[in-house]
Amino acid sequence: MTASALTPPRASTRGLSPAARLWRETWGQREFRFGLILILTLIAASILVPLVTGIDPAKMQIKDKYLPPVFLPGGTWAHILGTDHLGRDLFVRSLIGLQYALGISFTTVILMFLFGSMVGLVSGYFGKVVDALLMRLTDAQLSIPLIILAITLLTVSRPTVPLIIFVLAVSGWPVYARVARGVTLSERNKEYVRAAQILGASHWRIILTMIAPNILPPIAFVAVLDLARMMIFEAILGFMSIGVQPPTPTFGNIIADGRKYLINAWWIATMPGGFLLLALLSINLMGASLERARNKLFSGQI
Repeated sequence: MTASALTPPRASTRGLSPAARLWRETWGQREFRFGLILILTLIAASILVPLVTGIDPAKMQIKDKYLPPVFLPGGTWAHILGTDHLGRDLFVRSLIGLQYALGISFTTVILMFLFGSMVGLVSGYFGKVVDALLMRLTDAQLSIPLIILAITLLTVSRPTVPLIIFVLAVSGWPVYARVARGVTLSERNKEYVRAAQILGASHWRIILTMIAPNILPPIAFVAVLDLARMMIFEAILGFMSIGVQPPTPTFGNIIADGRKYLINAWWIATMPGGFLLLALLSINLMGASLERARNKLFSGQI
């Protein structure tokens, strides 16, 4: 077999950027496509079902309390996943909780990515005093545990969605800063950067148009896994009663209410936990596929 017959995949990606090669390899994996379809389905359901059904997630109907899911004796199609101790529909409440979990997680990861990446790019490119100051700031932030920071900030004032996003973003940006700094340190002395400097390109043009695209492959993997991590933290904050406050339903406060009724009405805590499990499963499937593609990219297989 000739050498040319062994290298059609590499030839097909020749000339593409690292981010483009990473995306092509990731999309080619069935696990990634399954996870993506699952998370998109959950997002669509969380938006459309509450609108189509018209069910108020906060409306209490005491006569319908403790109704089981439709697949159990006594269940009804009017409340597919049953009701809680106040007669509120668990299906719609779980989907609203999914809305908040996904919205908070996506927004938090975007903020962490933007701020952390910029800190890492600036630190790695300019080096010396700038690098020392920014990395000491990063180390100081890493030394503060998320739970302590959350309890400190969220208990002194009413927890709101913007404040929760701020707390989660502040705790997570140093990881992105360190990844971006590491890539920048390896790229800033390469020939294409030196050529751009000689030709008179500004520092910011080099950082934003030449070095920044190279941080996407390693940071994309961190961002996908952080989506799942932020969803878990949002649920933990709600469970501790320092997340989004009732009557707004979130995974954390629904599960916290349902733990009192695990013996007689186990579905109150289980159903929102099932939606959280599906969301985490889809994100982790995409993350695992992205990690395999990244390893192939760094080893030169794609």
